[in-house]
Amino acid sequence: MPRSVEILPRNQIAVLGGRDLIVFDGECVLCSGFLRFVLRHDTAGRFSFATAQSPLGQALYTALDLNPTAFETNLVIVDGQIYEKLDAFAAAMSALGWPWRALSIARWIPTAIKRPLYEAIARNRYRIFGRYDTCMVPTADLRARFIDTAP
Repeated sequence: MPRSVEILPRNQIAVLGGRDLIVFDGECVLCSGFLRFVLRHDTAGRFSFATAQSPLGQALYTALDLNPTAFETNLVIVDGQIYEKLDAFAAAMSALGWPWRALSIARWIPTAIKRPLYEAIARNRYRIFGRYDTCMVPTADLRARFIDTAP
């Protein structure tokens, strides 16, 4: 179930500036692959991005009572709603439009199935997919879409 950005401290809401945002583990190969997919298909430039390791990512994880060092979920903020886990993936796919919107069907998978599945992958993602030594550094043309300032 998504949560409203209104639960966040005002300074974090101000940093977002009404933008849709994806917060991802910048050291995770799988998570960075998801980011590259979104960058490739977000032709409208709808999303901004922040790594979970950035000051903004850390502040959001803390405000949402998530572990600010484990990063076991991506966060997706779309239209003022905060999504986690598989619902975050579904929200991002829906926002990308067709044909990717079809993948948003993942939100209809029963929670009793999708939560343990997502959590098992999240717990083992470094072992299965690998880990970067450092967070990804965006190219100059993508830099404007990354938010890494502290709220």
